Amino acid sequence: MASYPLMPKAAAAWLVDNTALTFDQIADFCNLHPLEVQALPDGDVNSGIMGASPVLSGELTLEEIARCEKTGNTRLKMCKSDLPKPRARSKGPRYTPVTKRAEKPGAILYLAKKYPELADVQIARLIGSTKPTVAAVRNKTHPGINTLKPVDPVSIGLCTGDELEKAIKKAQRRIERQSKAAGATAAPETSDSETPPRSASSG
Repeated sequence: MASYPLMPKAAAAWLVDNTALTFDQIADFCNLHPLEVQALPDGDVNSGIMGASPVLSGELTLEEIARCEKTGNTRLKMCKSDLPKPRARSKGPRYTPVTKRAEKPGAILYLAKKYPELADVQIARLIGSTKPTVAAVRNKTHPGINTLKPVDPVSIGLCTGDELEKAIKKAQRRIERQSKAAGATAAPETSDSETPPRSASSG
């Protein structure tokens, strides 16, 4: 699997300002489009971006830069690192495009109706909302509850089918554990009630 700088545009900006590498070489190294790299020094895009040296970050060496500066078609090679690669965050609030934010309450209503076993916190994570909002939709106290229409969050890209399936299975397992725990608690009480009282003369 190809490796690229952790901050590709910042690395590209630094390489444009501090080396004689071509735009194509920099674009290839940073996994960017050549026109995007070409626009960096002009300030047409990302005018506020700060350059970050890939040499200082250990992603590239000065020797490698010098080697590739000699020809315009040599590809830069990323330095091998023993450091573990950062993992993508799987928890916490997710970014939702503005155009889809208005559809969140409808998606919450869909999940609450179709999958009532899902806990409020699960729905909040799937949709990228909050527990109070989920509770308001579920309890029909949400300000726009009368105009809300259920909408499948998977179909509009608020969550993936895999994420939804995992959440449903987790909810079902939770309910099964609660049922078993309730049964275990009730069992001794049933046993005691069915045991006939011992007479004083017995024994």
